[in-house]
Amino acid sequence: MSGSIDDSGQVLLVGSSGGHLAQLLALEPWYRERRRAWVTFDTPDARSLLDGEDVVWAHHPTTRNVRNLVRNAFLALKVIRRRRVDAVVTTGAGVALPFVVAARLRRIPTVYIEVYDRIDSATLTARLCRPFLSAMLVQWEEQRRMYPEATVVGNLL
Repeated sequence: MSGSIDDSGQVLLVGSSGGHLAQLLALEPWYRERRRAWVTFDTPDARSLLDGEDVVWAHHPTTRNVRNLVRNAFLALKVIRRRRVDAVVTTGAGVALPFVVAARLRRIPTVYIEVYDRIDSATLTARLCRPFLSAMLVQWEEQRRMYPEATVVGNLL
């Protein structure tokens, strides 16, 4: 489903399908009353979970796929340019980087939430996005070893 574009701003929730999307969905009490759009992959679980939502389908797979990275970069620039986005919130993975960079180029706040199952090492996507972030959130105190500037928000799932 593609939503209409109007003058009121929205939060862009960006994440790969599966666990990344599940963690974004867990933010529902926060985004419930906000205008929002989603960016994820066109998979059966994402279609089901986001039924009735404003969704932009990103190109996948993203792992080691330079072609889809470039396609998602152009998609990110187009989406950020055409919509009034107030903030980008992401849990990763590969789809996050182009949207975080595109948002920061337009001085739009970007928030990364590190996934709950990476306690001992930083994810590649978080390391790549980090220079472009307005805020880094983690779900475990132990994750602050990799991200000392992060705010601990607790487990989302």
